Amino acid sequence: MTTVTTSPNSPTTDVDVVLPCLNEAEALPWVLGRIPAGWRALVVDNGSTDGSADIARALGATVVHEARRGFGAACHAGLTAASADIVCFCDCDASLDPGLLVPFVREVHDGEADLVLGRRRPQGRGAWPAHARAGNLALARMLRRRTGLRLHDLGPLRAARREPLLGLSLDDRRSGYPLQMVVRAADAGWRITERDVAYLPRTGTSKVTGTWRGTWQAVRDMSRVLKERPRVRVGGG
Repeated sequence: MTTVTTSPNSPTTDVDVVLPCLNEAEALPWVLGRIPAGWRALVVDNGSTDGSADIARALGATVVHEARRGFGAACHAGLTAASADIVCFCDCDASLDPGLLVPFVREVHDGEADLVLGRRRPQGRGAWPAHARAGNLALARMLRRRTGLRLHDLGPLRAARREPLLGLSLDDRRSGYPLQMVVRAADAGWRITERDVAYLPRTGTSKVTGTWRGTWQAVRDMSRVLKERPRVRVGGG
C-alpha cells in the first residue's frame, strides 16, 4: 500500500521529480539540494531503516511510502503520486545530478521529444563498474533488435509527460521497470532521445548492480520485458 506525506513547505509545481529511495540518508541532502527551483521532489521511501524519510521531509520533499520492495514498485508509486504535467525520474544515491534534467524537461515541454533519457558518462574510478556497464550494453543491443531504437544507455535519469506515461500501463515492479517504459513507449510510436549526463560514483552500495550476480539478475528481469508483444500504439502527447 502506498501512502503520501507532504512537507508544508513543498510547492505546487509543473514538474515532479520521482526519487526511489532505500536507505539513502547520506545522499539525500546532496540530491535534494540540486532539485531545480520550483520543482517538487517526490522521495519514494521503499522501506528504509536509516531515517531517509524523515530527512527527506525535513529538507522539504514530499515523501511517498511504498511498502512493496522493488525499484519498479518505488518508481511507479512516485508516478501515481505525481500531479505535475511533466514527471522526471532520478536515482537517489548522488550518482546523478537532478539539475541536469532541465534540458530534458525543456525538450518534452517544447514538443521535441516524448521521452528523454540520460546517457551516462562515468566520471572518476568506480562510477560505473565493468559488470554493470557490460549488462547495460547487452540490454541496449537487445532493445535495438526488439524495437529498432539505437540507444546507448537505459539509465534512470529521464523525463516525460505524466498522463502518457500512465497510459503505458507499466506493470513491472522490479528491475525491468525502466526498460519496460522504453519498450512500451517505442511500441507506442513515441519520440525518444538521449542526452549525455555526468555519472558520479554513488554514495553507499548499489541494491541492483553492486555485484555481478545482482547485475545479471537485473538483465534477466529485463530480458523478460523484451519478450513482450508490441502493444496498441498510444501517442506520447
